[in-house]
Amino acid sequence: MNLKNHFLMAMPDLSGDYFGNTLTYICEHNDEGAMGIVINRPTDVSVLELLAKLNMKPERRWVEQLVLDGGPVAQDRGFVLYRSVEEFGTSVEVAENIHLSTAMETLTGIASGDGPENFLIALGYAGWSEGQLESEISRNSWLTVEATPEILFETPSEAKLQTAAKLLGIDFSLIAAQPGHG
Repeated sequence: MNLKNHFLMAMPDLSGDYFGNTLTYICEHNDEGAMGIVINRPTDVSVLELLAKLNMKPERRWVEQLVLDGGPVAQDRGFVLYRSVEEFGTSVEVAENIHLSTAMETLTGIASGDGPENFLIALGYAGWSEGQLESEISRNSWLTVEATPEILFETPSEAKLQTAAKLLGIDFSLIAAQPGHG
């Protein structure tokens, strides 16, 4: 099982947990574990504010886009997930035209308007050790589906989880947290 370039949808039994109601994009998955970015949990900090704090002179158009709470690991580190045919700074290709970067050059490019147009900036990431994610999936903590760039970059945060569930033909609002007996 390789879930790179897949979405993880937190099942309702994770409500109350850090991952309750989250949609996570898996950037890496191998024998050593998995790494992803939570893509539907915005913070109250705009991209404009973050870039200004880094002493960059960003364009005002980033005032509406919010930085994401990308996960509970390394929340002081920034990650840029972006869609582009070209790479900006030091990046890792996750899927065709989708890259992940921690490089300051990527943020500088975004601030100056020379970087990618479609991007998400997150602080922190989600990580799983060897076999941990597979075990959680076998316990029905997560549903998985292949990721789409439209959900990643074009769907509003509050609609991402439900939109991803629709890829599986599921209405997430109808799933119970506990199994019932009828």
